[in-house]
Amino acid sequence: MVAKDYKVILASNSPRRKELLAGIDVKFEVRVIQDIDESYPSDLPTKNIAEYISRKKAAVYQQQMAPDELIITADTIVVLGDEVMGKPHNEADARRMLRELSGQTHQVITGVTLTTIQKQISFSVETDVTFKALSDSEIGYYVSHYKPFDKAGAYGIQEWIGHIGVTGLQGSYFNVMGLPVQRIYEALSNF
Repeated sequence: MVAKDYKVILASNSPRRKELLAGIDVKFEVRVIQDIDESYPSDLPTKNIAEYISRKKAAVYQQQMAPDELIITADTIVVLGDEVMGKPHNEADARRMLRELSGQTHQVITGVTLTTIQKQISFSVETDVTFKALSDSEIGYYVSHYKPFDKAGAYGIQEWIGHIGVTGLQGSYFNVMGLPVQRIYEALSNF
């Protein structure tokens, strides 16, 4: 239905991104290049970081792509005030992040880049997420049982912590999971 002239490649090993892209009935395969540099300039505005990193990832894949391929790269960040929260380094870092997010509204920004040999488009989607005040025991339970070390901001909204902790959401739920599929569908439809 969309992108029928291209072989779509999802440049991510994330099970959530695979599930979300499959949910809009796009036929795709997964291709992962390990250890791509995800650094960004320190003076880059926070709202531009995820899109910048998605384009940086795309540049690595573009070197190896075939003329009939369309590669989707993405990066998701969690922003609280001026702090960008990446993936936690360990259990203590995950607990720290969740304590900081507790009782606050933060932004989840996903940058997406769609790349072919001839064309590239990039965009970002931002969602506001509000957490209730989380107790130390709730944070401890979540971190020890769900081990959110592969998730920006140390949480997955689709997991236990999202079920019991999220009190408000403005924007795309799927964006918070890691891929704004509605916007991707529109972009693929108009590519």
